[in-house]
Amino acid sequence: MKFSVVTLLAAGALGFVLARAIDQPRPPVALAQAPPAPAQAPAPPPEDGKLRIIVFGAHPDDAEYRGAGVAMKWAKMGHHVKLVSATNGDIGHWQIAGGPLALRRKKEVQEVDRRLGASTEVLDIHDGEILPTLENRRMITRLIRQWNADIVITNRPNDYHPDHRYTSILVQDSAYMVGVPFFTPDVPPLRRNPVFLYASDRFQRPNPFRADVAVAIDDVIEPTLDALLVMESQIHEGGADGHPGLYPDDEAGRQRRRDEVRKNLAGRYAGAANTYRDALAKFYGAERAKTVRYAQAFEICEYGRQPSQADLKQMFPF
Repeated sequence: MKFSVVTLLAAGALGFVLARAIDQPRPPVALAQAPPAPAQAPAPPPEDGKLRIIVFGAHPDDAEYRGAGVAMKWAKMGHHVKLVSATNGDIGHWQIAGGPLALRRKKEVQEVDRRLGASTEVLDIHDGEILPTLENRRMITRLIRQWNADIVITNRPNDYHPDHRYTSILVQDSAYMVGVPFFTPDVPPLRRNPVFLYASDRFQRPNPFRADVAVAIDDVIEPTLDALLVMESQIHEGGADGHPGLYPDDEAGRQRRRDEVRKNLAGRYAGAANTYRDALAKFYGAERAKTVRYAQAFEICEYGRQPSQADLKQMFPF
């Protein structure tokens, strides 16, 4: 069978269009039972002389784990804290997914953050699909500018999860762009570059975490744990790594699971206090540091403003 050149070109063009269509990212998830109009992002904090802190995580729970205790301490001092999830978490469960899960996880972190005294924003990007694109760089830059942030916290980019890695890269990429006037000119640039920090982790390659500052959270550990335990889909049911029977149906079994999870969470912050005892001593003194039971530690990113130890003492809730 013979084909004309025009026919072959038309077939090739159709194939290209179909390939591009298949390759396109999925549209944002249509959240089941979502209200007709999308919820407004939290309003920027007032210019009242208080600090403005924004914490980025990849999923609706990451910013909470990394920032909960210190966020509550900041909030109690009247500072303004916002916790952001870069994806909507819509595949982060072993049993349910899509809009219902995204809605559930958003409700969970809204309640957690309310208890911490923080604002919440969950971006509508599919779980597992965030990429370091120009569009997403603009979005993260806008969020930091809108909050007029003094402090920006995220995870380090050497991480097992692609969403974690790319969220960190996007925040890093914004560290200079937040002050460039004609990048996202719809939001005024920051007059002063924030301090960018990484939350602690246990990854060793290409380099281990370095604790530049550590904060004792003994005074808020119980309400912090109470708040985090609200994230039932992730903590009690195990998220994407869960399985049937992990969170039993009977009340006695559920209470055992809640007790187990609370103990594990407390152990996470107790482990940070033990591991970063030297960093605690820099800010609390050697004797006081020995008595700290629970802590959170942070590393200064070299891309933002570089604070002195005196600056850190003014910025963190010691």
